[in-house]
Amino acid sequence: MMLTLSPMREKVDRLESALCDFPQVDCPVRHYFAPGLYAREMTIPAGTVVTGAVHKFENIIVVSMGRLQIVTETGTREVKAGDTLICKPGMKNAVVALEDSRWTNFLPNPDNITDTDKLTEIYTESKACELLGGAQNKQLAANKAAEIIEA
Repeated sequence: MMLTLSPMREKVDRLESALCDFPQVDCPVRHYFAPGLYAREMTIPAGTVVTGAVHKFENIIVVSMGRLQIVTETGTREVKAGDTLICKPGMKNAVVALEDSRWTNFLPNPDNITDTDKLTEIYTESKACELLGGAQNKQLAANKAAEIIEA
């Protein structure tokens, strides 16, 4: 049986591919743990376009700083510091930071796992090495290739 992607997911996948032609922007990621809870926080500089990982489970997102424009299956909307969203499973979103912004996903962690690579694989369709900052991130690989060519 062949998996059919939603039209929005296909668009975001194409955007993600196109972003490989541009230099990667540093979006620092921090991880927080509390009993039964894991939070992954990303700081996104103004003007940066980010495509998200596909989450396997519904989770809560809190925007704690800045303003972003988010494109989802339900359309485009602006979110700002103080907003709380629900991330649905299977969705692949894209955001552009209108200001320096901070975005945090909150996920259950009943086994109190602190290995962030393992948590990425549990909660998303990605591996940690493929996400921003990871050794196999497509944008990072494109940046390294460009550096080699320019050298």
